[in-house]
Amino acid sequence: MSTSVVLQQVEKRYGDVEVIHGIDLNIDPGEFTVFVGPSGCGKSTLLRMIAGLEPISGGNLLIDGERMNEVPAAKRGIAMVFQSYALYPHMSVYQNLAFGLETARLPKAEIQQRVQKAAEILRIEPLLKRKPKQLSGGQRQRVAIGRAIVREPRIFLFDEPLSNLDAELRVQMRVEIAKLHNDLGNTMIYVTHDQVEAMTIADKIVVLQAGIIEQVGAPLELYNHPRNRFVAGFIGSPKMNFLEAKVEAADAAGAKLRAGGSEIVVNRAVGAGGDEVTFGVRPEHIGISEGSGVELANVKVDLVEQLGGQTMVYATTADGQALTIAVDGQRAVPPGSTLTAYVDPARYHVFGKDGRAI
Repeated sequence: MSTSVVLQQVEKRYGDVEVIHGIDLNIDPGEFTVFVGPSGCGKSTLLRMIAGLEPISGGNLLIDGERMNEVPAAKRGIAMVFQSYALYPHMSVYQNLAFGLETARLPKAEIQQRVQKAAEILRIEPLLKRKPKQLSGGQRQRVAIGRAIVREPRIFLFDEPLSNLDAELRVQMRVEIAKLHNDLGNTMIYVTHDQVEAMTIADKIVVLQAGIIEQVGAPLELYNHPRNRFVAGFIGSPKMNFLEAKVEAADAAGAKLRAGGSEIVVNRAVGAGGDEVTFGVRPEHIGISEGSGVELANVKVDLVEQLGGQTMVYATTADGQALTIAVDGQRAVPPGSTLTAYVDPARYHVFGKDGRAI
């Protein structure tokens, strides 16, 4: 049965320094929740507080409705997978998986059954007699995850488990972890600074910055409707373009902006004439073929990257601001040329001076 996790005004202080500022969060039973944010935003600290490895300075942590603040880590029904595999080098894979269960004095037959089941789930049965030094990075990470599975926890916690792997293996392990969640159905909380990882595996993403939650939601909700400029810039790859803009005229039905050296008409109220705003658009929502849409004229092409399935155009707007355009397919765009960019009229964003989405 899956488990709920509730944080109520949770705080963390080191002396006078407050690093987690009154966080409220509900994680539903069986949900795969990902904490994402830049280095130092508090995501690992928050995970360690849920695990019981860091004391909570204020607020409440509830697991299945039961307050856990003072409950020792070993009694919370949680298993954690760390960035470092931390395998015992002198033990075989089987012994590494069985060690925690042996320490807990479980019957030998049950240990064998749990280890076998975990090995089947992770497809590491042929590796059970090997030592860690005979394994690849991906295989070691599987063993580290297996060590968590054999404990049959209520909740799995992952602290940047893939950051030691190369790019191709990360993609493969991402798929494995998502499949693992589908198979087991446990509540899982996962920490990463990689927003692509977050987008691909999460049911719910929690975007953190400087110890506060900026936004919580499903991956596409955050991608399509970012609450502020920080979330808009953090979610999505390549990063959203932000063009500094000025409101030239405005009424309740819409506004005229000056952005990127062009006049842009937007169909929403964005303040009053003279206001400074930011016009945001993702690279994949800009075209370079003539079409309907918001026009950015006289865009100068600086660099073109041919990725095969996509062409990346790095350019400068007429007023000197950087603009990245991602076009499907293979397009011949000569560096140094000038073009008109067409912004999808349904996919742009406007942010006020305070950074909030308008």
